[in-house]
Amino acid sequence: MAKTKEEREQRRLEAKARAEKRKAAKDATKQQKALNGDTNDATTNDSKLNSNDLRKNLPISKEHNSSLEMLNLPIDALSRVMRYLPARELGAVSLSCTGLNLTLGGCRVSHISSRLMRREDEEGKQSTCGSMCLVGGLQLCVDRKEAQEILDRSFIAGGGESNRLVSRKMKLSRKKNPIGDTDADEYPAYARFVEEATLGYSAMQCTRDALFPTHVQGRFASCSPEHTLLRIGGGGNTTSGPGGSGVASWGVGKRGQLDEAEPRLLLNKIGWGIRIVQVAAGGGLVRVAHSLLLTSTGRVLSFGTAQYGALGHGYDAGKQLSDVLRPRYIDALKGEKCICVAAGELHSGVVTIDGDVYTFGEGFCGQLGQGDRRPQLLPKQVTLGGLEDECVANMSMGCRHTLVTTDDGDVYSWGLGRFGVLGRSYTDFTYNNDVGMAVPDGEEGHVVGVAARPPPMQEAEMDNIIDAANNDGTNDIIAALDALNLTLDDPSDQCYPKVIDSLQGVRCVGVSAGHRHSMVLDEFGGLYTFGSGASGALGHGDMLGQEFPIKVQEFDNMRVRIHQFSAGVDMSMAVDTQGTVYAWGKASEGRLGLGMGRLQTALPREVDMGDAKFRAVDVECGYVHSLIAGLDGSVYQCGGVGVDGQDDGQQDVDIEENQRGLPRLLSGFNIWHRIAEPKEKVVKEQWKKYGKYELKGRSKMMQEGVRSIG
Repeated sequence: MAKTKEEREQRRLEAKARAEKRKAAKDATKQQKALNGDTNDATTNDSKLNSNDLRKNLPISKEHNSSLEMLNLPIDALSRVMRYLPARELGAVSLSCTGLNLTLGGCRVSHISSRLMRREDEEGKQSTCGSMCLVGGLQLCVDRKEAQEILDRSFIAGGGESNRLVSRKMKLSRKKNPIGDTDADEYPAYARFVEEATLGYSAMQCTRDALFPTHVQGRFASCSPEHTLLRIGGGGNTTSGPGGSGVASWGVGKRGQLDEAEPRLLLNKIGWGIRIVQVAAGGGLVRVAHSLLLTSTGRVLSFGTAQYGALGHGYDAGKQLSDVLRPRYIDALKGEKCICVAAGELHSGVVTIDGDVYTFGEGFCGQLGQGDRRPQLLPKQVTLGGLEDECVANMSMGCRHTLVTTDDGDVYSWGLGRFGVLGRSYTDFTYNNDVGMAVPDGEEGHVVGVAARPPPMQEAEMDNIIDAANNDGTNDIIAALDALNLTLDDPSDQCYPKVIDSLQGVRCVGVSAGHRHSMVLDEFGGLYTFGSGASGALGHGDMLGQEFPIKVQEFDNMRVRIHQFSAGVDMSMAVDTQGTVYAWGKASEGRLGLGMGRLQTALPREVDMGDAKFRAVDVECGYVHSLIAGLDGSVYQCGGVGVDGQDDGQQDVDIEENQRGLPRLLSGFNIWHRIAEPKEKVVKEQWKKYGKYELKGRSKMMQEGVRSIG
């Protein structure tokens, strides 16, 4: 390094000379391009540029945007180009090019209509498969005019102020042109929501193609008999940031859930820094509940009741299964990238990007698929029944059984086969215990627990098991159980995956496991149901149970194709490819949105949403309530879970009599709207004063002391 004044001056002059030389060379290059024309150069160099080079050549100011060739295209040609861009990439382009962002308002109707309208192939045939083409079989709008109306509704849907974040540029545009198109900045966020609802494109960061299972349960909402999870909020302050990445929860909250009658956002950066792409609400009719959340990076969080290891965290430091009050990552799955989560009554499961299945929680009825009836405190891969050679696409869990679909369209089932929920024949357990589940008894909704019925046990034998358990002697417990023929090892094929033979030749794309019945969707929108027919939950027009899958003929008679569906506790709901909602099964207390006068229906009935322009994209069923998600992002609730001693059912007392039992809009909530991150209130603990100081304070005590001395 130069230390003298002369050396520093010499280095400065050399640097100045090099800068002038570079500037002269750059000016000469510009002059040469101006003389020869740069059209041929750009053409020959385009094939050599990689993505990084293109990113460097993007215009960075309004003056340079005019030189972008794409902006010189006619608006109709530009619309055709932009419609093939996914919402995430569309948002990135609009951020990089201000000129393109200004013209986005004229292209977004074409972009959104390409995701909502049915298209024809070269032979003129219309596709009816929701997972095989750009638009699938959906026809949520009939023309561009209706697409424009849907787009306009989406920005104000929610029945009230949803506190939607608005960019500064949008605010300035509204001041300058109040009647103009000022929502172009927010369109990429809405387009992301639509692509998730129609195509399964979720922009996950753990997969190359970013595709999510198309007909997965819990895409936007999930219901258990005790609580509800809803994707809502999130997104941050960026222009293309997606909404719907946060989570709200409400319902009974005795052991880790939020005991709330209305939706309440989860904190701890859920939706702001941690983007959620799927939710799963588990629990049953025994007053327990747990929840699973899937992030865009393929990680899984869980919270709620830890009974039988349903959260997947294993023992804590005190060798206890402690309930988790806030979402916590499952460390045992940190080496896996997951694309689907599911939750049953007391068991849970995930599907990885490689198509592997991991289960954990209670396994007394074989619902974990591990070949026995032992509980699993940590996630364990299911490798029996040939499932290790299959690539699983998605899964669903019921009360005591599990269903999965593979990429080849096969359906595997395992767990308690009572009522025919497995859709196949099965061998009995080692001893016929007639276990299973809490069963709703009658129309009053009382719950009766069906306990295990092993062989009669002597008092001395029971004492041996209790002593072994108190001494934490696992081997002693197993020995005591073996002496009574109560081993947890079981050869029954209810304890491991087995394909549903009756669906061979039918390519299935989705499954939903209810409390005691199941539903399967084929690639052409046909719906199959099996299991208990109580209250008409199967939709076949009677109350009879079915041990094997039977197609719901009512939909074929109406020429209706199903897109999304859900099985709850003795009730079912579905959404067709035109956004119409259908419901059947137990309908008392308004749980299906069919009114208060109907107790049950054995055939699918259309749900009156009170708005002819409303289009649904998802439904979820619980026990005494259900949710309906709209194309505009609005959410409707049917029925309700009673909290704080209230009765189950619709709780609104101000509602008109003719509206009771119909779907109720959750005012102020919209799935895709970006909102500001809520701040957790930190209550500072104050020092408490005791004795005289608590009442009078130090100053008054000092004054009294002076008077007493005087």
